[in-house]
Amino acid sequence: MASDKELSDFLQSVERRAFKQAAFAVRRDESALDIVQDAMIKLSEKYGDKPAAELPLLFQRILQNTIHDYFRREKVRNTWVTLFSGLRGNADDSDQYDVLETFEAEEGSMAAESSEDKVSRDQVLNAIDDEVQKLPGRQREAFLLRYWQDMDVAETAAIMGCSEGSVKTHCSRATHTLAHALKSRGIRL
Repeated sequence: MASDKELSDFLQSVERRAFKQAAFAVRRDESALDIVQDAMIKLSEKYGDKPAAELPLLFQRILQNTIHDYFRREKVRNTWVTLFSGLRGNADDSDQYDVLETFEAEEGSMAAESSEDKVSRDQVLNAIDDEVQKLPGRQREAFLLRYWQDMDVAETAAIMGCSEGSVKTHCSRATHTLAHALKSRGIRL
């Protein structure tokens, strides 16, 4: 079980990297600070009694879930704001007012995206997910820790219980396999 000092030291050691990760994801410093703070509080409250060695993975999972929660809340908030801001009626011709004729989706929002683009994006994301799932276990683990959870080689090696060279090999093989598989599906990233 992690002591209060170990938990405090761990949180202090990851705060900058967690902020950077959240800031890249949400592109707003204020929101990123809130996300990191929420993730740290959740880790302390729910998993503070776990061994210190388990804290990095737990924190990364909590941080990712907190970022996803942020996007869910923003999607709901933006949907309502977009719906109400698009209702621009004219008081003079209230008998002639048609909501469907005046609704305008904000440029660049998901509401303005065509159905074809949505389907295409979903198909690409599903294809990437399928190919990641097909990777051998160690390659998938190294790939997700390094590129999804933004851990460095040393951290990934420590978590996986292998050498840094093995992590680099697993990541290299995973990226080459994914690139080849996606290219064969006609996906160019």
